[in-house]
Amino acid sequence: MSDLSELYQEVILDHNRRPRNFRVIDPATRAQEGYNPLCGDRLTLYVTVADGRITDVAFQGSGCAISKASASLMTEAVKGRTVDEARALFDQFHHMITSPPGSPLPELGKLSVLSGVREFPTRVKCAGLAWHTLKAAVAETPSTPVSTE
Repeated sequence: MSDLSELYQEVILDHNRRPRNFRVIDPATRAQEGYNPLCGDRLTLYVTVADGRITDVAFQGSGCAISKASASLMTEAVKGRTVDEARALFDQFHHMITSPPGSPLPELGKLSVLSGVREFPTRVKCAGLAWHTLKAAVAETPSTPVSTE
């Protein structure tokens, strides 16, 4: 295993074991549920938005290591960004995890550790769950629970 893949694996394992922002925000401006029926990952995302900026974001739930690490990394990445910046980051992240292996990828800092999921199609939904839930949470209209199916 290369040093880089070992580092990636360690970052994912660390965020799974000690997820950042794993809590309830009460009261949150917005809350959104997400579910991956393929593997049973479930989460509730809590977002506080003030003047178009995400001032706080957190999640609760259960899921596989990829799902939990992705949610943890996502909360760190979007906190402090505008809603429009978070939507743009969603687009970049989604492109990264759904691009064919070997294609060029955007540089997304720590989020790049999840780029390897694109080689495992069933894991793409695990990595994307929190992101799709965020997209629904910051949408202008309320959404039913997000499902990866």
